[in-house]
Amino acid sequence: MTKFSKKNLSIIFIICALVLSACSSKSTETVDLAFASIEAQEYDAALELLQTARENGEDERQILRAEGISNLGLGKYAEAIEKFEASLAASEGTIVDMDYDINYYLATAYYKNGNADEALKIYDTIISLEPGSVDAIYLKGVIIAEKNDLNQAMACFDQAIALAPENYDMLIQIYGILNEKGYQSEGQSYLKRALESGTKKMTNFEKGQISFYLEDYESAKTYLEKAKDEDSYEAVLFLGKTYETLGDVNYAISVYTSYLNSGAQSPEVLNQMGLCKLSMGDYEGALSAFAEAMNIEGNGMMQTLKYNEIVAYEYLGDFKKACVLMESYLRSFPDDEAAKREYEFLKSR
Repeated sequence: MTKFSKKNLSIIFIICALVLSACSSKSTETVDLAFASIEAQEYDAALELLQTARENGEDERQILRAEGISNLGLGKYAEAIEKFEASLAASEGTIVDMDYDINYYLATAYYKNGNADEALKIYDTIISLEPGSVDAIYLKGVIIAEKNDLNQAMACFDQAIALAPENYDMLIQIYGILNEKGYQSEGQSYLKRALESGTKKMTNFEKGQISFYLEDYESAKTYLEKAKDEDSYEAVLFLGKTYETLGDVNYAISVYTSYLNSGAQSPEVLNQMGLCKLSMGDYEGALSAFAEAMNIEGNGMMQTLKYNEIVAYEYLGDFKKACVLMESYLRSFPDDEAAKREYEFLKSR
C-alpha cells in the first residue's frame, strides 16, 4: 500500500508557470477560460476550450502556448515541445516577455522528456540575453543538481541568491533540493545565513518557515504563532506542521480547524488536516476533508487531493472504489509513475 503524500505534488520545475495576460489585439476570451481550467489542473477541459478558441479565430500564438502548457500538465512532453516551438515560431520577430515565458516552459518540457542538456541550453540562452535572470540561473542550478554536480549547482545557486538575497522562497527551494540529494547541511547553511543577515526585513512567517527547516521548532512556533494572525494560510499550515513534527497531531488539527472555522477556505489546510486524520486512523474524517477541499473552485491541488482520496479508500479497505478512482486519476495525470504502480496493486486486490 502506498504512503500518503504529505506535500503538494506539483513539479518544482514549473515554478515559473506564470499566466501572462494577453498582449495581442486579437480576442483571447476563450483562451482566458482555458487558463482558468489549467490553473485548476483540468487540462483536458482546457484543450477543448482551446479548440473552440481556434475555431473562433482567437490569438493563435496564445492558443499554442496554452496547448503546450496543457500537454505539459498531462505528461505529453513531445506534444508540449511541439506546441511551444510553434508558438515561438509565430513571434513577430521582436523578443517580448511572452518569448521568455514560453522558453521557460519549453525547457521544462525538454527536461521532463529526458533531455536535460537541451533544457540547459535554453537557460543559457536566456541568461545570455538577460544576465540577471534569477529564474534561469536558479533553474539551471536545479538541473545541474539533478545531474549530481554539487559544486556547479551551488555556484548557480550562489549567483541566484546574490541577485535576489531576499527571495526566501527560492532559498527554501534550494534547501529542499540539496536536502533531497543528501546535502542537508549545505542546504541549511543557506538558510542560516539568510536568517542571520535578513531578520530585520523578514516577516514572522519567513522567520518561522526557515526556523522550521532548520529544525528549530520552538523558534518556529514563536514566529508562526505571531504570523498566523497577520499572514496567509501558509503560516497556519506551517504552524500545524510544526506541532505535527513535535508529535502533537491533535493540537495541529485544532490549529487547522480554528482557521477553517473562521470562515477561511484553503485546500492546502484542508489537505493537511486530512493527512493528519489519516495518520490517526480517522479515514472517514480524512475523506471529508479531502472532499471539502476539492469542492473549492479553481484550486490548484486537485492532483494531490485526488491521490490522497484514493489512499484513504485503500486504508478503509475499499479497494474497488480506490481502483475506480485511480483509473480516473491516471487519465488526468498519466505521468505519475508511482500511481501507475499503485494501480497495478489495486487491480490485484
